[in-house]
Amino acid sequence: MQQWTQCCSYNVAAEQKARVTYDNILRLSDDPDVNDVIRFLREREVVHFQRFGEAIALAKERMNQKNVYLTNPAFDPA
Repeated sequence: MQQWTQCCSYNVAAEQKARVTYDNILRLSDDPDVNDVIRFLREREVVHFQRFGEAIALAKERMNQKNVYLTNPAFDPA
């Protein structure tokens, strides 16, 4: 589990790094057309970051649940 979490944390960090890069480009650019595209990309990165966080939380929650398929009464009679 820890290795999987580290892998996903890396992806979340990549999303954050991209957002910071877009913020820096917006500070340097004065072209409205370029700024529109960069704003769109930045918003997309924010949504990706949120979805990664939600996916990690859901995966952790489900990994902590009992496995209801551990036994199958049709194959493992009591």
